[in-house]
Amino acid sequence: MAGKDLQGRKVLTVVTNYGVEQDELVVPVDHLRGNGAEVDVAAVSGEPVRTLVHDKEPGRTVSPTTTLDDADPAGYDLLLVPGGALNADHLRMDHRAVETARAFAASGRPVAAICHGPWALVEADVVRGKTLTSYPSLRTDIGNAGGRWVDRPVVADGTGGWTLVTSRTPDDLDDFLREVEAALVTSP
Repeated sequence: MAGKDLQGRKVLTVVTNYGVEQDELVVPVDHLRGNGAEVDVAAVSGEPVRTLVHDKEPGRTVSPTTTLDDADPAGYDLLLVPGGALNADHLRMDHRAVETARAFAASGRPVAAICHGPWALVEADVVRGKTLTSYPSLRTDIGNAGGRWVDRPVVADGTGGWTLVTSRTPDDLDDFLREVEAALVTSP
């Protein structure tokens, strides 16, 4: 997939140290860095991030570049929230991740979430009035939080003064990355 020149753009990726879906973290981070963006992986702690494949098989280990405590959301152009059921479930219970999502939405900067990643956005109460997609099991949670769930490979919704890019699974990564780049290029 050909990418855009993302020089000068900064992306904050928030994860836990265990359970993030490997391709939903590694593929976007590598892709965005390969196209010139500076990407920080902010984990709960400075320990290595142990990814999973399909929520069960061990995946790659990724070194975080910062922690949720040390990352200043104001210094980034886009927030990336990968999935993995374990990762997303723990992120939505982490006040730092939830507050980070709120900060991005409130400031009008884009947020991108894939698979179970929107759980943190539901917890942050920022999906109200938005159309989005996710792993199908989040449909009811998104609806209860005031969002409109659709079954599409990718959705980019710019209502409410900020762009939300969402996708369902790693199978949708090409579409997801295309829309993430577009949101990043037009980010305030």
